Amino acid sequence: MSHRSTAEYRALDAAHHLHPFSDMGTLNRMGSRVIVKAKGVYLWDSDGHQIIDGMAGLWCVNVGYGRRELADAAYRQMLELPYYNTFFKTTHPPVVELSALLAKLAPAPFNHFFYCNSGSEGNDTVLRIVYHYWATQGQPQKKYVISRKNSYHGSTIAGATLGGMDYMHAQMPSHVEHIVHIDQPYFYGEGTLSPEAFGLARAQQLEAKILELGAHNVAAFIGEPFQGAGGVIFPPSTYWPEIQRICRKYDVLLVADEVIGGFGRTGEWFAHQHFGFEPDLMTLAKGLTSGYVPMGAVALHDRIARAIIDHGEFNHGLTYSGHPVAAAVAVANLALLRDEKIVERVKHDTGPYFQACLRETFGNHPIIGEVDGAGLVAALQLAEEPASRKRFANGADVGALCRDFCFNANLIMRASGDRMLLSPPLVITRQEIDEIIDKAKTALDATARALRLV
Repeated sequence: MSHRSTAEYRALDAAHHLHPFSDMGTLNRMGSRVIVKAKGVYLWDSDGHQIIDGMAGLWCVNVGYGRRELADAAYRQMLELPYYNTFFKTTHPPVVELSALLAKLAPAPFNHFFYCNSGSEGNDTVLRIVYHYWATQGQPQKKYVISRKNSYHGSTIAGATLGGMDYMHAQMPSHVEHIVHIDQPYFYGEGTLSPEAFGLARAQQLEAKILELGAHNVAAFIGEPFQGAGGVIFPPSTYWPEIQRICRKYDVLLVADEVIGGFGRTGEWFAHQHFGFEPDLMTLAKGLTSGYVPMGAVALHDRIARAIIDHGEFNHGLTYSGHPVAAAVAVANLALLRDEKIVERVKHDTGPYFQACLRETFGNHPIIGEVDGAGLVAALQLAEEPASRKRFANGADVGALCRDFCFNANLIMRASGDRMLLSPPLVITRQEIDEIIDKAKTALDATARALRLV
């Protein structure tokens, strides 16, 4: 790899690279931050700045950066079998071992897995499985899939249609048919009832939509156990039990998008376990390999898998489904999470400490209306008047301002509209949590001063 100056990297980047979800004109004028190495929970840029990563890359680097075990697994597999497909009556040891390991780690009814390259492809796969499943049951008319506004299920045409983000829909030339949306369970921003009553009311929109469409036409409901890119929104405790009750009542499949929540983020192996519901399908990615190589999967409940297995050919697949190098890295990654008891540490030690520190530090902050989250994922809700839940009229601008103060403090904290998000690597220590809290407070205090609210 060549070693260039920051200015040279920025010039080449601006000349040839289109970034995801970016205003390229503005970015090119400012210049990209060039990350050159990483270790543990830290990154270093091309100017030598040490940055603490409060977002685990993009919600994914669960075991932290620089784990030799994952690099060695990839190297060994590349030498032995760098690639072969899983089409044409063929398999290979890494994908077999990964499937067996996932079956041990997942809840008991999940024993079969279909592999892809990302969460976006995973949710495309979910749609194919859902539609094929109902066809095998003699109900091919069950085609409607219900999702939520302000949800995120990927950037493919199908994934973005499932997601309920209008700004993404505005740039899509077409949408997948038979996908509809109900309101999100965002109590702070939209609730007028008690949290418990609000959770029930938002869940009951699902029942109303099923009845509107006709239960005989509705195939599935999909939701993130907590909304990730939409702002780390944790629904009220009444929400998921009611969603599950409604799905069971009307024979509608329940899909948990575990792309962000899976593999320990909330202190449980899978985020739906934190909320106490039981899905029929799970979308997996990100923490599956800790982001070291691309990989996604769909986990199928036994009754769904059996229908697929017993009814001929399933006409879906990808060149890299179950890629041997990705599978080998995933096995090594999951072994670290299991053997080092990283998930248990999040549940009983670092997760509670992180949440307590956030609430103690920001519970009475002049521009924070809510601290939300569990385990090692959290949101700080920006508010003009926290006591009355009055949000800033220009909340996204305030979030961007705060993000820039974080940037200047060498902390990566994401802004999602008017909510500031944290999701650090699961291997973070208490001392490193203290560093994140201190730098976040510096940024939020600076934001409040810039707004002249202190």
